[in-house]
Amino acid sequence: MQAFISSSILTNPCPRSLFPRPTTQSQLLLSSVTGARTSAATARRSVQGDGSARCVVTPASSSPAVAAAATEVPEKMKAWAYDEYGDAGVLKLDEAVSVPPVGEDQVLVRVEAAALNPVDSKRRMGKFKATDSPLPTVPGYDMAGVVVKVGSQVKSLKEGDEVYGHISEKVLEGPKQYGSLAEYTAVEEKLVAVKPKNIDFAQAAGLPLAIETAHEGLERAGFSAGKSILVLGGAGGVGSLVIQMAKQVFGASKVAATASTPKLELLKSLGADVAIDYTKENFEELPEKYDVVFDAVGQGDKAVKVVNEGGSVVVLTGAVAPPGFRFVVTSDGSVLTKLNPYLESGKVKPIVDPKGPFPFSQVVEAFSYLETGRATGKVVISPIP
Repeated sequence: MQAFISSSILTNPCPRSLFPRPTTQSQLLLSSVTGARTSAATARRSVQGDGSARCVVTPASSSPAVAAAATEVPEKMKAWAYDEYGDAGVLKLDEAVSVPPVGEDQVLVRVEAAALNPVDSKRRMGKFKATDSPLPTVPGYDMAGVVVKVGSQVKSLKEGDEVYGHISEKVLEGPKQYGSLAEYTAVEEKLVAVKPKNIDFAQAAGLPLAIETAHEGLERAGFSAGKSILVLGGAGGVGSLVIQMAKQVFGASKVAATASTPKLELLKSLGADVAIDYTKENFEELPEKYDVVFDAVGQGDKAVKVVNEGGSVVVLTGAVAPPGFRFVVTSDGSVLTKLNPYLESGKVKPIVDPKGPFPFSQVVEAFSYLETGRATGKVVISPIP
C-alpha cells in the first residue's frame, strides 16, 4: 500500500488515499457546498502557488456562489497520516484525505502552521491504543490558521478570523482522527482563541498545548506571587513558558531553571534568576530548595529532594513520588484568551526552535528531530501545505 501511495502522490492528480471513501454520515462533510454537489461533479487538477497540485471537485454546473465556495473549501486535502503504529517512518503524505466534518459547535480552520508535541510521538507509537481514534490517523494537536466555515451554534467566531488552539479537549481521551497536520482541521469553538496580532502563525501554533500545560500545572501546584520555583528542562517547549509565566503572570519571587551549557543565556533572557547547567551540576545536590518544582523532563525522583516542606512537584513524564503529581491538561480556549494580553505585550514570548519552522514536506524529519529531545522551544511545521 505504501509504495502505491508514494507513487500516486507523484503521478495521479486525484490519488487514492489512506482514508477510504466516506461510507457513513459521520464521515461526510457537513457543508451546504458538498450537499449541493451531485454525481455530475468533475475532478480537476489545480496548480498551487508552489507548483504542487491539489485535487478539488467542482460541480459541472452550479450557481456562482456555490462555485466560489467549492474553490475555497475543497472536498479533499493534503495531510500527513499513518495507518499503522510505529516510528516516524509510518507517516505518509496523502493528497486525497477528506476534509473533516464540521459539527454545530465547531469551526473549520485552514491550517497555516502546526506544532509537534511529545504526545504526538507517543500516540503514533501506539502507547494510547485503548483510547485512540481509529486508524488511519492524521496526527497533530496544535495549530494556527484561518476560520473558513462555522457551525450553526458558533457564536463568537466568524469566517476570516485568525485563530490558534489545541484541537482535542483531552489529549488521551478520544483524540480526533483528523488532526492538525493537514490543510484543514475541525475544532470546537471553545478550544480556540483569536490569535494575538503581534505574533505570526508559526509562533502561535507552538503555544497552545505547551502554554496550557504550563498554566494548568502552575495552578494545580498552588503557585502564587512571592513563591519560588525550579523548572527542570527550562529550554523546552513547556519549560520555556513555565519560566515566563511564573515570573510575568504569577509573580514568582525567584525562578531557577536547568538546561545545557549553550542554552543558559536563553534561560536568563526568559526571566530565570538562576540558570543551572545540568551537564556540570546536579541540581538535587545544591543547597537551595523551592516552593514548587516543575519537572518537564522526567526527573521526579530527584525533584522531590529540592522542594520545600508543604510544596508541590509537577511531573509531566516519568516516575511520580510524593509530593509529586501528574495531570493531563484540559484544552481551553478561554485560557488562551486570558493569556493573550501577556503575549501581545511581549511579556510572554513563544519560542520556535531555530532549526524550524520545518516545511510541510519535512514532517518526518521534524518528528525525528523532536524525538532527539534536543529541541529548543517548539518544533513547528509551516507553511501548510
